[in-house]
Amino acid sequence: MTIQPPHRRAFLNTAFSGIGALAFGDLLANESTRTNRSPDPLVVRKQHLPRRAKHCIFLFMQGGVSQVDSFEYKPELNRIHGQPLPAIPDISGELQGRLSFPHVAIGSPFEFQQHGESGHWFSNLYPYLSQHADRLAVIRGIRTDNQNHGPSTLHVTTGSQFPGSPSVGSWVSYGLGSSNHNMPGYIVIQDPRGAPVNGAAVWANGYLPAAYQGTLLRSKGSPILNLLRPDGISMVQQRREFDALASLNRRHLQARPDDTELTARLNAYELAFRMQTEAPELVDLSGETRATQQLYGLDDAATAGFGRQCLLARRLVESGVRYTLLVHGVQIGPHSWDDHGDVQGGMTRHSREVDQPVAALLTDLQQRGLLEETLVVWASEMGRTPFRNGAVGKKPGREHNSWNLVMWMAGGDVKGGATTGETDEFGLRSIGEGIHIRDVHATVLDLMGLDDDQLRFLHAGRMRQLTDVGGEVLQDIIA
Repeated sequence: MTIQPPHRRAFLNTAFSGIGALAFGDLLANESTRTNRSPDPLVVRKQHLPRRAKHCIFLFMQGGVSQVDSFEYKPELNRIHGQPLPAIPDISGELQGRLSFPHVAIGSPFEFQQHGESGHWFSNLYPYLSQHADRLAVIRGIRTDNQNHGPSTLHVTTGSQFPGSPSVGSWVSYGLGSSNHNMPGYIVIQDPRGAPVNGAAVWANGYLPAAYQGTLLRSKGSPILNLLRPDGISMVQQRREFDALASLNRRHLQARPDDTELTARLNAYELAFRMQTEAPELVDLSGETRATQQLYGLDDAATAGFGRQCLLARRLVESGVRYTLLVHGVQIGPHSWDDHGDVQGGMTRHSREVDQPVAALLTDLQQRGLLEETLVVWASEMGRTPFRNGAVGKKPGREHNSWNLVMWMAGGDVKGGATTGETDEFGLRSIGEGIHIRDVHATVLDLMGLDDDQLRFLHAGRMRQLTDVGGEVLQDIIA
């Protein structure tokens, strides 16, 4: 039987009807999004999954923490110190390039010991954190898609190595809202010495509505820019000004119902008015006991900076803030974890600054009954190589390694003492398929009660999600 090709007019009619159906589907999806969500972008929403965590504190170490000098004990690396690594199969990209040039293995200058019933390994740089070994679930051999700081930092904090995607905190805020309507649902406290690589892109809302971007809490002066009421203006006067402004903005919005930036601005004015009372009180640590301040290391110049960040994070959890991002490290320099030279000196300084404060945060949350409802995540944008190019030198460092990032989680439904992922005897990369950063993101969402496959947003004609193409939840670390 001969099949006749369709008439040109019939073909065009069918084709354009299909395009129309796609457009109609897009409109329906947008309508569904509008009708199923409250006008208040931060209204508390129901979890997809029954999970205990209501808050998340994400500890981001800028620069690339050396896993073989912190949480990965590799005695074989010390044995071949000063020699080239043996041939490594199936290595590609920048790592392959580095190994093709003269290089030498660099053993860790630090002593390692197992801690707790779990037997997690810690170097002697972490005397405080190691006391929490049985609360931590360690993830080894995590891979990102880029070995450069800019793209890799974005990959870990937003799920994409390219600018313009929402950060993890934005997705969590979008999915769950926030119980404190006097504070933003997503707070960022960066290193008091400066900003990380990519700056505000690390906590941006991307294509999600503007209400879900992180709000930077400053270390000096007004905790949030333009928060304080101008001199000579009373609360009553300001309330009248806001009411008049809100009336004009609502009238403007009626003709532009899909303008999320305008909607966010309307909500921001109201939120700012409410924050003028609560935010200054939250950042005022004078009411904390001396014992608590000493616990976090506020009496020590080395630990005071990150100690303050961690103490503020606990206070934000108490106030109901959904997601807090703490950043330690500044750009790429002496105050970041990017130790291409003198890894011993660098790791000693960086670890000294964070070990006591992070351990104090876990202790404080546990004592106050908050750890079971708070997910704490430790991350960096990459690991480091177990070798360096060239000779050993007097103060050897380490190169970038996107094949073996080590992270840990604690709190909520995390299975304390668990480990997932396995790495080779040199700490270079994972054994087997390994774990991609998208799997870690799917796990963070799961532990916050969010299903990655359900948490989606229509953007540019496609339903987008944090993991892009989906991730596998790491069930081994979930209780």
